[in-house]
Formats: sequence, structure tokens, C-alpha cells
Amino acid sequence: MTGTLSVQESLALRSAAQRLATEFEGTFGAETIERFLVSSYDQIVEGATITNFLPLLAERFARQRLKALARVEGKVDDGIPTVLFVCVHNAGRSQMALGWFNQLAGDRAVAWSGGSEPGKEVNPAAIAAMAEVGIDITGEFPKPWTEEIVRAADVVITMGCGDACPLFPGKRYEDWELEDPAGQGVDAVRPIRDEIERRVRELLASLHVASA
Repeated sequence: MTGTLSVQESLALRSAAQRLATEFEGTFGAETIERFLVSSYDQIVEGATITNFLPLLAERFARQRLKALARVEGKVDDGIPTVLFVCVHNAGRSQMALGWFNQLAGDRAVAWSGGSEPGKEVNPAAIAAMAEVGIDITGEFPKPWTEEIVRAADVVITMGCGDACPLFPGKRYEDWELEDPAGQGVDAVRPIRDEIERRVRELLASLHVASA
């Protein structure tokens, strides 16, 4: 990565590393933070077509991964349920599930999403369908699941990723059979959106988390 970065990207990543170092002071050292930031950038840049915001997205992804690692290593023990939504491209179903979860659970639970083969962008029809119910997922982006994120999750919800879905012993797994919204218009995505809402509400109830 270091050989292909522009001056602006290098400066942006350096600033990101400083912000993360301040945020995780006392939890992780600078070397761990830099390693996670660099690997996060590498994983996101691999399939990216628009590169303007890559350092910012890498920072967000690294922050999520570091929070997950802190849970795995017992440095965070807040008792809050943590859920991971996984589909193939992390562009449609898992992003809508994440949107519903965050809307309904608020700060009473934590959710992440990832893909086995992350796409280039979140499905525009999924964005439009979620906007119809007042949920904005335009700030999300496709990203892979990583080992520390899976290990930190109490529940892993898979959606059509088959053998590529992450499997770790001791986890609660659910496979949601949902139609893939890829290539479909908003009319076809609405029923998928509504079914995901129903399942997310059931999931929250099973975790004893009140829905908003």
C-alpha cells in the first residue's frame, strides 16, 4: 500500500492514525492501530472505484475492527449484545438489516455488517427502499468480515453466502433465507426490506433488547 499512496492519502491516513491513537489510548498501542489501519485500507481499496474517501472509510473500518478486538480481548465488557450481519456483497440485505437494527435498537445493542465478496457500492434500490421508511444507509459501504469482528459477535446472521460464511465455534448462528435484491428495482426490494424488519424485531426480542 505504501508505495501506491498519494501525498494526500498518506497525510489523511497519518491523521486518521493520530485520531485512532487518541480514541484508543490505554487500550491499544500505536503499532496495533497502524497495522489495523493499513490492513483496513488495503481491504477497502481492493474493489474500490471511487478513491476520494478511502482514507476516511479505512479509518471507520479500522475503528470498528479495533472495537471488536477490544471485546475479544476482554478490554470492553459492557454486556451489550453484538450482532454481525453477513451476506455475499455487503451491498443489500446485510446493509438493510444493519439499518433496521441500528434504528430499532439504538445504543442498547451493537451491530456490524460484512461480506464474503464485498461489492463496489451499496445497492441504490436498497438505499431508496430504506429511505422510504426514514432510514438513511447512504453512509455505509461494502466491506469484508474479519476474524476479530466475527469473534466479537454474540450472534452471526448469514444471508446467502453459503460455504463462504464465517464459522467459529461457540457462536449463535442464524441463516436468513432472503431474496437477493441485486439488480432489482425498488418495487421488488420493498418486500425484502419489510421481511428484514420483521426478522430484526424478532432477533431483538430474543436478545431481550427493546425495540424503538
